[in-house]
Amino acid sequence: MATVDSLSLFTGLGLSEHKARETLKNAALSAQLREAATQAQQTLGSTIDKATGTLLYGLASRLKDPRRLSFLVSYIVNKKIHTETQLSAALEYVRSHPLDPINTVHFEQECGVGIVVTPEQIEEAVEATINRHRPQLLVERYHFNMGLLMGEARAMLKWADGKMIKHEVDMQVLHLLGPKTETDLEKKPKVAKPRPEETDQRTARDVVENGEPAGQTLSLMEQLQGEALKFHKPGENYKTPGYVTTPHTMDLLKQHLEITGGQVRTRFPPEPNGILHIGHAKAINFNFGYAKANKGICFLRFDDTNPEKEEAKFFTAICDMVAWLGYTPYKVTYASDYFDQLYAWAVELIHRGQAYVCHQRGEELKGHNPPPSPWRERPVEESLLLFEAMRKGKFAEGEATLRMKLVMEDGKMDPVAYRVKYTPHHRTGDTWCIYPTYDYTHCLCDSIEHITHSLCTKEFQARRSSYFWLCNALDVYCPVQWEYGRLNLHYAVVSKRKILQLVAAGAVRDWDDPRLFTLTALRRRGFPPEAINNFCARVGVTVAQTTIEPHLLEACVRDVLNDTAPRAMAVLEPLQVIITNFPAAKSFDVQVPNFPADETKGFHQVPFGPIVFIERTDFKEEPEPGYKRLAWGQPVGLRHTGYVIQLQHVVKDPCGCVESLEVTCRQADAGEKPKAFIHWVSQPVTCEIRLYERLFQHKNPEDPAEVPGGFLSDLNPASLQVVVAALVDCSVALAKPFDKFQFERLGYFSVDPDSRQGQLVFNRTVTLKEDPGKV
Repeated sequence: MATVDSLSLFTGLGLSEHKARETLKNAALSAQLREAATQAQQTLGSTIDKATGTLLYGLASRLKDPRRLSFLVSYIVNKKIHTETQLSAALEYVRSHPLDPINTVHFEQECGVGIVVTPEQIEEAVEATINRHRPQLLVERYHFNMGLLMGEARAMLKWADGKMIKHEVDMQVLHLLGPKTETDLEKKPKVAKPRPEETDQRTARDVVENGEPAGQTLSLMEQLQGEALKFHKPGENYKTPGYVTTPHTMDLLKQHLEITGGQVRTRFPPEPNGILHIGHAKAINFNFGYAKANKGICFLRFDDTNPEKEEAKFFTAICDMVAWLGYTPYKVTYASDYFDQLYAWAVELIHRGQAYVCHQRGEELKGHNPPPSPWRERPVEESLLLFEAMRKGKFAEGEATLRMKLVMEDGKMDPVAYRVKYTPHHRTGDTWCIYPTYDYTHCLCDSIEHITHSLCTKEFQARRSSYFWLCNALDVYCPVQWEYGRLNLHYAVVSKRKILQLVAAGAVRDWDDPRLFTLTALRRRGFPPEAINNFCARVGVTVAQTTIEPHLLEACVRDVLNDTAPRAMAVLEPLQVIITNFPAAKSFDVQVPNFPADETKGFHQVPFGPIVFIERTDFKEEPEPGYKRLAWGQPVGLRHTGYVIQLQHVVKDPCGCVESLEVTCRQADAGEKPKAFIHWVSQPVTCEIRLYERLFQHKNPEDPAEVPGGFLSDLNPASLQVVVAALVDCSVALAKPFDKFQFERLGYFSVDPDSRQGQLVFNRTVTLKEDPGKV
């Protein structure tokens, strides 16, 4: 029956039945609209004209603070607010002035209350607008953008009725141009847009569909400046939808601005219980990048509230990775820096009746519908004594917790603020045996550091209500939490627990195994930090979670390495070639450009002698059609030497396997140009080369529907191939760990930290782009 009454009420506002039924599906909107309509009827009676009903619907659907509903309804029903423009101004005013009382004089000035725009004023404004565009109007006639005329006229008469302006524009245009002709009725021909390859301009945002980004993108800094339009300015936290204000909010924001000087402040707050992965790279770029784009600062704050899982190596690795990506924190802080203040606030929370000591066990609190605590209403004095006993170590682990009195957005009731843990802390030692939880610590640390924009991933959205509640319960500065979608990759796992399982199973060596997508692993594989930052920029910052194909990341890596990795030559499966008519008495050096496309970047020298080594796959005794490399009757050029070799004799071992080749050589310009030029080495350095492929065989190894046996059953047995006796030219003999090269025709490679003097180890970073014409 209530639904029928609401339906009748909504259609009485002028909504169509379909629109009214759609509105009823939205509980929050329908409740607010029902209240607005009921209040309006108390003044106007049962009949509400459609114009008023439209404004009431706009009010109900856009008003974020229900306390202002009655105030604004009264202005609408009394016709003091009677246009959409006035309603928008009114909504902006109450959003910007969240505290009572409202200054009605100032409010009415800002909303155009009492201002009457006469038909004569509208006529004059439209006439002036048309006169400015008269020559173009006469040429383009009805193909002219009439919306431009409307916009300019409305800008001159902010509080005029939009329908009256449109009617006047239509009338004056008709008077100027006369009725539409057949030519006017024809569709305006579309101007062809330049194709992507014909322009160097970039689109504002990559569109990610099915893991495939489409088109180009702005730089990360430009994207962040675009995102900044959605964010509040420092000190205007209350303008953020959902932000909760109290009578103390404005004073606290004023103090906040005095401390920060209006500076943007962000933070990157990792837990030091694992290694950062590719998803963290997005968080680092967003937090540091947003601060930098707005000339602000970014803290690196370790959330070190769980001493059982924290290790010194993780602190060091996280600092290293932030620096490796090119960012310098304003300050490195720790949640443990604030343990004394956090404890004092917990005591204050108990004093205010907002927290209590509870004895329910952890297993009793699991799930979303645990039984309510029988200790929720215990006396404040009792909780204070028990909390002090917790601090003094008089309870065993799990026997007592401090819980906050609130219901979170996901329905979870009374989250834990403190628990007992008899584990020494890496910084505070045995000083504490109670430690704060994330739900308690995070927002208060943000408050202490006066963070303006607390940027976190979407899974923390359920904690937003507790974030605002706790700051307001203690009457401290309350930052704004804003959630964005996580970044995930196909063919990867990044969970700390699952990476530990991979290490324990021997599937990978450690956290920095180059087949993983931790940042230490990507660095070891040879991914440049610039490529990871560019990748984060191309993916962009969205509310939706994105899962991207790894080849986009690899494409970013190639783009960077193509310009930064000097060329060298290496042979994975060496085949000895003896040049029987070598043109000199001994070996001589040939010059090889470091970057063939830009010889201004210099050259390096490699020896060229009568014995060279080529790839075994670059020779075939019986080539198939289309094969262009060395074969009987088919010479091949040696890159950078200016010489072509011709096969004369094939030397085989007793088993019939090719052992070496004997060839003759001639200068490349002394005869017909060969079909192909191949790489080679002479007097080479022996090295180990590790060839990496995807660790998993399926896109979503953690999806039981795709991989019923679990991610450990999906391992790719060919994810690592080790070539123990590869040959590389001597130009790389003095290379250091993490130095990067392009091995011609093979791919990009990086020196692994396992390298020792005289024994280089290279990791294949990525292959070269495939050339469809290459055979």
